[in-house]
Amino acid sequence: MDWDAVIIGAGAAGMMCAAEAGRRGRKVLVLESAKAPGEKIRISGGGRCNFTNLNASPAQFLSANPHFCISALSRYTQQDFIALVRRHRIGWHEKTLGQLFCDGSAAQIIGMLLAEMNEAGAQLRLNTKVQYVEKISEGFSLQLASGEILSCGALVVATGGKSIPKMGATDFGYRLADQFGVRVTDTRAALVPFVFDGEVLEQLSALSGVAVPARVRCGKTGFEEALLFTHRGLSGPAILQISSYWREGGEIAIDLLPGTDVLEALRTARQQNGKQSPHNFLATLLPRRLAKEIADTSDYAGTLGGQTDEKLRKLAAQVTDWRLVPAGTEGYRTAEVTLGGIDTRDLDSKTMQAKSVPGLYFIGEVVDVTGWLGGYNFQWAWSSGWCAGQAA
Repeated sequence: MDWDAVIIGAGAAGMMCAAEAGRRGRKVLVLESAKAPGEKIRISGGGRCNFTNLNASPAQFLSANPHFCISALSRYTQQDFIALVRRHRIGWHEKTLGQLFCDGSAAQIIGMLLAEMNEAGAQLRLNTKVQYVEKISEGFSLQLASGEILSCGALVVATGGKSIPKMGATDFGYRLADQFGVRVTDTRAALVPFVFDGEVLEQLSALSGVAVPARVRCGKTGFEEALLFTHRGLSGPAILQISSYWREGGEIAIDLLPGTDVLEALRTARQQNGKQSPHNFLATLLPRRLAKEIADTSDYAGTLGGQTDEKLRKLAAQVTDWRLVPAGTEGYRTAEVTLGGIDTRDLDSKTMQAKSVPGLYFIGEVVDVTGWLGGYNFQWAWSSGWCAGQAA
């Protein structure tokens, strides 16, 4: 064998795996088709990398088998990664909801991983595309686009999902799994903005740029974070979060004033200042453009004093239980992650090895484990990469 382990993909999971495998004395090579490693790390968190979350636990991950991620997340935790960041003297801070960001640049996390790989003796080749993989008696043979052929005992697939194709995302990992008889679940764009059409789009695009704290629900699941109106529909953390749970044709419900009894507030305002218009009163609670869009209609013409209880109830519902059916999402073009992937029934949860193909491992986003927004997907990358690095 030319190498003990070859890892395809120098993203978060791949680099973590390489460092761990190299630390065990393994001869490790990482192959990356892009011109630089860790491109998703580089752009994450507005360039500051939301590298993990203090609250990371299996409850924040979606998978056909929600128990699969338990082993990896418990064996390499967010505290383990924080300790690594501290060892490299990278400053960080908590923003909201347990989200941890670098004080400086996301490049510090990439530099840290490269330093760990270098210290462990793992080698990295950039601008290197794998053309074909074949199983051989003692491991795997890889043919590169350059024509070079490599052999290895263990092959780790850390190729990511389909999200953000302009950064080089492909379905290579899924095709490789299919080649070796490893099942793949349906995939879809996740953590992605919603788009709308028709009259609803006209209404929403008129509010483009307006942002509000909101609670967005789909079925029994809800998230309370910021919501942003765009020229194509809705975005912001609350929308990205719920997009992972939404399916085509489904309805979402939005509360624009979570924690506020809007009906009671309207009744009180009617009693205390009945000459005020409904939209002027709502503008004391919401951005004026949004308040006007909701209440400045023929339904609520006149003053608050002239509104019946039934009309106030209807107006309150428009604020706290606004029902919309998205036309779709912006798709993989802007999706932060890919939902679905390598079927976890075919992987060992402790090592990430394919049960039917000894020596073949799948880690990170390519696997059917998808976290919430806020550093959870990076934690899955660190945890799954670490686990494979102990075995590959």
